[in-house]
Amino acid sequence: MGVPQNESPFRLPLHSKRRSPSVTLLIACVGLLSFLAYCSHSTPTHAHTARNPAYLIRAHNGAVASENKRCSDIGVQVLKDGGNAVDAIIAATFCTGVVNMFSSGIGGGGFMTVRIPPSHPSASSEVYTIDFRETAPALSNTTMYVRDPASSRLGGLAVGVPGEVMGLEEAHRRWGSLPWSRLVEPSIDLASGWEVDRELGKRIPWFSDLMLNNPDWSVIFAPNGRLLREGEIIRRTNLSRTLSMISAGGSKAFYTGPVADSIIKKARQEGGILSHSDLANYSVKVDRALEGTYRNMKVYTTHAPTSGPVLIHMLNLIEKFDMKERNGLNVHRLVEIMKFGFAARTKICDPKFINTTRQIDEISTKAFAATILANITDDRTHPPEYYNPVFDIKTDHGTSHSSAVDKNGMAASLTSTVNLIFGSQVLDPETGIILNDEMDDFSTPGVPNAFGLWPSPFNYPEPGKRPLSSTAPTILEKLDGSFYLAVGGSGGSRIFPSIYQVILNLGWGLDISAAIEYGRLHDQLYPLEVDADDVYPMDILHDLEKRGHQVKVSDVNRVAAVIQAVMSEDGIYYAASDSRKNGIAAGY
Repeated sequence: MGVPQNESPFRLPLHSKRRSPSVTLLIACVGLLSFLAYCSHSTPTHAHTARNPAYLIRAHNGAVASENKRCSDIGVQVLKDGGNAVDAIIAATFCTGVVNMFSSGIGGGGFMTVRIPPSHPSASSEVYTIDFRETAPALSNTTMYVRDPASSRLGGLAVGVPGEVMGLEEAHRRWGSLPWSRLVEPSIDLASGWEVDRELGKRIPWFSDLMLNNPDWSVIFAPNGRLLREGEIIRRTNLSRTLSMISAGGSKAFYTGPVADSIIKKARQEGGILSHSDLANYSVKVDRALEGTYRNMKVYTTHAPTSGPVLIHMLNLIEKFDMKERNGLNVHRLVEIMKFGFAARTKICDPKFINTTRQIDEISTKAFAATILANITDDRTHPPEYYNPVFDIKTDHGTSHSSAVDKNGMAASLTSTVNLIFGSQVLDPETGIILNDEMDDFSTPGVPNAFGLWPSPFNYPEPGKRPLSSTAPTILEKLDGSFYLAVGGSGGSRIFPSIYQVILNLGWGLDISAAIEYGRLHDQLYPLEVDADDVYPMDILHDLEKRGHQVKVSDVNRVAAVIQAVMSEDGIYYAASDSRKNGIAAGY
């Protein structure tokens, strides 16, 4: 139901096979003369005006894929200047927080996976994760949003303790090579003034009342009494000054002193509970990455409270099937496994706040997958309760992602966020920092959903707790230990299913750009539907309907999941940023 009956299976041509590295990459920015120098190293994967242009970047020394071309370029310049992948991704992340402030920034937090290449031929790589997720302030309690649920999304009470600056600094302290100030400086300059990009220009009018009538916002987004448009200059002068302080003083300049004073004051003015002790007591978590295998690959990703364990669970299930081609049966299996993944996700929470972590630890195991496998039926789908979700989990939103690799095979995959678009909509005018609304990712006690599932008590807010996240910054290696792929995405609850589908697309012979650009499916149990990009093959969608799926076809250009990835094949690096957010990767 809902599938157009007379529509072409593809709106746009897609690659069916990977390009050979020897194939000359074509220029495809006809009429865009200002991009010619860049595009000589790029190949568009689509040319139809219905889609934004997409590019496959080919490089020999390193590559960065972020959701904004400026930030990819900044990361690659760091590589050219002798920096490594960690340096590059730190610089790109600071940049993204400046220009795509609606998705991420230093007022938020995130997660990072880092691959340290072998130090000598007989050694193995080491893969670590950094958890710099926002935490609930010390005055938080489980019922704080029961009377006013909207206060978890808007205003000072929605603000969690930011972790991004400390997380980036910890990554630099452990693995960075260039001076910290070198990584922050490009964003200091950028914040002084740049042209509004298409993605920002699209979002400013969505919040016209905020931008025009709140002086904290209007001075930046409507400086002359009208909303800024694409191509006009935007300035975040106070943020530039704040970044200068962080460049000189590191995370201490953020978590103590005038910056801390200012953001705490602003959050409290807007009804929040953020305190100096919250900032002073914040800490990041560094662990060995969660490890799994998928066919002939090693998979490294982040631990709970992310959805990394769920991603591995889904790969553990799909590898049991012969998935040599994309057909109706295999795509049905893909969706069924996604639904079992979302059921498993209802068990995820901050492991520090439960008596036993068994319910989380088992999710990524082959043994747990074996208990699910027999329940995957090839002839039909099932109602949500069949997949045994334990609790109702709130849908999360937003985020930004970057992936990077350098000439030595060090790789990094980093997802950062302020949660909803423009976070809590609290902008501190003194520091220029937009504060997150990550508290909305916690569950709130209340009533069951329409299907009888109650909110997860494991994900209720508590002091110092990290909320559930759909992120899963991931790195794959070949079984011989060599680097293969760094991948991750943004888009809330669509993130890990989209990473899962990109990995499958690579197995179906697509290059990394085509694997990202290909249409996607999404079924998270509730609502009762498969949400399909309108470029997905219609014959397959019809097949899903025959197996009982309720298919809803949506515009591929809507705000949904966005994937950035870098990979290695035959000694060449390939990088791609998702055209769904007008991203362009870079390499050299």
